[in-house]
Amino acid sequence: MDLSVIIPIYNEESNIPALYDRLREVLDPMGLRYEFIFINDGSRDKSLQLVQTLALRDERVRYIDFSRNFGHQIAVTAGLDLSSGEAVVIIDADLQDPPELIVPLYQKLQEGYEVVYAKRRSRQGESAAKKTTAKLFYRILASITNISIPVDTGDFRIISRKVVDALKRMPEQNKFIRGQISWIGYRQTFVEYDRAERAGGETGYTYRKMIRLALDGITGFSDVPLKVATVSGFLVSGVAFVVMLYTLYARFVSGNYQPGWASLMVSILFLGGVQLIAIGIIGEYIARLSANVRQRPLYIISDTNIPTTSPPDSQLR
Repeated sequence: MDLSVIIPIYNEESNIPALYDRLREVLDPMGLRYEFIFINDGSRDKSLQLVQTLALRDERVRYIDFSRNFGHQIAVTAGLDLSSGEAVVIIDADLQDPPELIVPLYQKLQEGYEVVYAKRRSRQGESAAKKTTAKLFYRILASITNISIPVDTGDFRIISRKVVDALKRMPEQNKFIRGQISWIGYRQTFVEYDRAERAGGETGYTYRKMIRLALDGITGFSDVPLKVATVSGFLVSGVAFVVMLYTLYARFVSGNYQPGWASLMVSILFLGGVQLIAIGIIGEYIARLSANVRQRPLYIISDTNIPTTSPPDSQLR
């Protein structure tokens, strides 16, 4: 197999037919042996039925049906686990990322690169708040991580089999795939494009899911928050010590002491707030350690038409 195209889907019935047609129009002239792997991540509409109908007509259409919704990054991971192409494209089903860009991505890969990601010049059809928060997140992440994660990029990219095999050996439960790919290294480059607005339906990426992905990215590739919590603890302790000395001086030396609750309450609330923030940051890291220690499977497959002789590696970890 020359190329595997991984397509996570969640309530995408309005986009699947158009996506399939556009992908075929792009890949057929390239003369490649290819497969489409649709991963149904707990859709509540007719997405799975549409994919199964396509699979009956086209043997190159493969599908993976999860037992429930496990999340976008886990869906991509399942596609990587069961893919067989020498190169793998990751693309969403909403048609915001143009399938036609696969051609220049593949051409760049043939030049000797192991990863070619799509970098957004502009983002149409998205609110100013989403654009601002996304831009802020990417730049904060780039500044606090110890690896170079490209800004203004998503998961739309092409990777070699070498990179896929490396990803399979990364067992963490809280996936942040674009960060993992950057961590792996190898020769990487990009192709710029203008991201279109969503073709149909509603996005499944709510602000809640975006925040969760951001936390996975930060806690998975940076220990700066822990260092901030530690430094804040020392600074607050220093301030508290100075306030304590001043209080003792005012009470026993200068005699300029007015009993009251205002300063006491301010100090307690300030110290308590800093402590809670530090505990919360530490808790995020501990929760991720706990998830990895439990070693539950990343996903459970309810049905698939991909022939396998044994369960995927990710379900054995």
